[in-house]
Amino acid sequence: MPYAAELPRRLGLGDSAAIVVGTIIGSGIFLVPNLVARNLPSPGWIIGVWIFTGVLSFFGALAYAELGAMMPATGGQYVYLREAYGPLCAFLCGWTYFFVIISAAIGWLAISFANYLGYFVPLTPALSKVVAVGLIAAVTLVNYRGVTAGAAVQNLFTLMKVGGLVVLIASAFLAGRPPAVATPPAAGQFSIGHFGVAMISCLLAYDGWVAVGFVAGEVKNPQRNLLLAAALGLGLAVGIYVLANAAYLRVLSVGEIAATGRVGALAAERAMGPWGGSFVSLTILISIVGAINGWAMTAPRIYFAQARDGLFFRRFAEIHPRYQTPGFSILVFGAWSALLALTGTYENLASYAMFAAWIFYGLTSAGVLVLRRKFPDRPRPYRMSGYPVTLFLFVAVAVGFVINTFIATPGPAVVGTLLIAAGVPAYWVWKGSARELRQAGTTK
Repeated sequence: MPYAAELPRRLGLGDSAAIVVGTIIGSGIFLVPNLVARNLPSPGWIIGVWIFTGVLSFFGALAYAELGAMMPATGGQYVYLREAYGPLCAFLCGWTYFFVIISAAIGWLAISFANYLGYFVPLTPALSKVVAVGLIAAVTLVNYRGVTAGAAVQNLFTLMKVGGLVVLIASAFLAGRPPAVATPPAAGQFSIGHFGVAMISCLLAYDGWVAVGFVAGEVKNPQRNLLLAAALGLGLAVGIYVLANAAYLRVLSVGEIAATGRVGALAAERAMGPWGGSFVSLTILISIVGAINGWAMTAPRIYFAQARDGLFFRRFAEIHPRYQTPGFSILVFGAWSALLALTGTYENLASYAMFAAWIFYGLTSAGVLVLRRKFPDRPRPYRMSGYPVTLFLFVAVAVGFVINTFIATPGPAVVGTLLIAAGVPAYWVWKGSARELRQAGTTK
């Protein structure tokens, strides 16, 4: 089925960078430091692992930037995998992203929003789910009505969340050092194993840098802006994460950070006084809205591109005649994410999501090497900086992430693999249907 119309290019550099920053920074920076401090013994190692994982994430972004500049098409990662390895691999990526990876992430974020809203307004468990579903519905509707509207929301909430974190960081550095508090000891001696666990936690907090590639077909001057957006967005996220951890360590000991799951709130209370907890809770609410909006804006473009290849429901390939968005794809994806939040299914899927995501992160990045050999003469406006060292380092981390998951949590790893494999028969069904449609069109 041919599609002549394309999504219009309406996203500028600022919009694209806001997608990167806003999708990365959710609630992780307020929670993950606890996991890191439980595994690393000193402030130096804690700051070091955040810098190290930020640089590794940046290497992955460089690989995606080369692929995006070469193929600035809507769908991003799906398109790169299709060109590098063929339609089956690309389909499995889209399949897993729809049913597991991003939908479960949105469900978890929405429930987290309701939980933090309970800091201000008491909510019953049932009402919390209503709030979560309502948030997903509102964000879905905004992005359904236009990519410009979605970008405006993204820009606003990214600006507010960054502003909130800047205030928290500044208050910690301006506050006098608090008296020492007796706390349980943090991690013991440094070990490679503990550093690896802390590294995985930080990589999860940096997740989201891939999102801008999904809307590459709607970015103005993508050969230039995709790279700059990744560099600016990730650079800002790394800077904020490192400064936030330095701020936490300014007012809290490593033992205190390791002993509380509410690191951001405790640090704010220590630096700002009694109202600090409310300030952090509000900042987390803003951060979560921005992260959900970033995924709701970008992820449906994967299924739009997939449907245009005849490998998903045909209606997902439709462009809304008025709003110029993949409207049906946005609505159905929002409905599925809301269903996961409503039923609580996201809790089970979330444990498999990052395992599956890193399989495709590794494969996509390795696609730089594959496509350089497969299409050596194809124009590449940008070539990955530091290649091949930066590429091999990132791919090695992705492989290590997957292997570690199999060793540390074999149950979720096996189920995650089965969920990906479940897409194979679905691929052959859609491929057969697409072939029949093409044949029918030829005989007319």
